[in-house]
Amino acid sequence: MKPPGEEENQRLGTLLLNTLARERRLWKAPVLKNGCIQGSDISPPQYHDAIVWLREMSSLFQFSSETFALGVCVLNSLLAAVKTRLKYLRCMAITSLILAAKINEEDEVIASVKDLLEQSRCKFSTAEILRMERVILNKLHWDLYIATPMDFIHIVSHQKSYNPLMCLLQTLRPCLQASLWTRQVQHCMACHQLWQFKGSMLALAIITLELEKLTPDWFSVFTDLLTKAQMESSEFICCKEMVDEYLTGLQLSLHTNAVYILDASSMLAFRGHEEGDGDRKKGDRDMDDYYDGFWCFYDEDVSVKTADRRLQETQEQISSCPPLRPSSSQ
Repeated sequence: MKPPGEEENQRLGTLLLNTLARERRLWKAPVLKNGCIQGSDISPPQYHDAIVWLREMSSLFQFSSETFALGVCVLNSLLAAVKTRLKYLRCMAITSLILAAKINEEDEVIASVKDLLEQSRCKFSTAEILRMERVILNKLHWDLYIATPMDFIHIVSHQKSYNPLMCLLQTLRPCLQASLWTRQVQHCMACHQLWQFKGSMLALAIITLELEKLTPDWFSVFTDLLTKAQMESSEFICCKEMVDEYLTGLQLSLHTNAVYILDASSMLAFRGHEEGDGDRKKGDRDMDDYYDGFWCFYDEDVSVKTADRRLQETQEQISSCPPLRPSSSQ
C-alpha cells in the first residue's frame, strides 16, 4: 500500500515532466539588438509599459493570473517570430490576452471581443483584433499551450516530496504565499532583463528566494528539480540573483504608504481651534461623543437606533477631520 500522498506526488511529478517538455518545445523569447527588440522599434521601457497595461486589462476583464501569464508568453513568442513596429504592440498584446483567455477561462467569463474592447476603451476595431488573431495563430502554428511560470509555481508548491520546507512556508504564511509569488511573477515578466530565463527557472528562483530566508540548506531541496529540468546550477544562481536584485529595486522605487492614526492628545486642541479656547468643557463632551460612535459597535446593550443617533450627532458636531499623525512603527 502506498504511503499517503505518494500517489499525488507521482501525479504531480508526471505533470511537471510534461510541462517541462512543453516548455522546451514552445518557449521563445525576444532578443534585444541595438537597444530594441530585434526586428522592431520597440524599446524595453515601451515593452514594460505594454505588459503593465496588459496586467491592468487582465484585472479589468477579471481573468486569472494564469491567463495573464499565458498572454505574456504568447506575446513574447510572437515578438520573437515576427518583425513588427511599436504602433502594433498594444494590438498584439490585447489579442494575445484574448487568445489566452479562450484557452484558460470558462466560456461564461469571456465576453465578446466587442465588449472587451469597449471595457478597455481600446481604439482597435473588432476586425483588427480578429485579423491579429489569425496572424498570431499562423505564426505560432496554432499551438499556444505554452508553459508559463505560474504553471511551475502551482506544481512545485504542491509537491511535498520536493519541498518539505514548503510546509513551513505554508504554516508561516497560509494566505499570502500564493498571492506573493503571483505578484512577483507578474512583475518579473515585465522585465526585459529576465527574458533569457525560462518560466521554470524564474518560478524556482522566486520560490527559493523565500526559502533562503528560512534555511541555508534551501539548495538541496531543488537539486532533483534542477536535474529533471536540465538546468545548470550556475545559470539558476544567476537567475536567482537577478530576480532578487530586480524585486529589491522595485520595492525601493515604490512610494512608502504612510499609515496615519488618530492623535487623541491633540483632539481637544483641534476642537478649541475650531470653536474657541474658552469652550473646553464642550470639547470634552465632543470627545466622549466621538468615541461613543466607535464603542456602540461593540456594546451589545446599545440599540441600533441609539448607535445611529450617536453617529449622526458625531458627524454633525465634527466639521472636519480630527488630527492625524504618522505612525512611527513600520
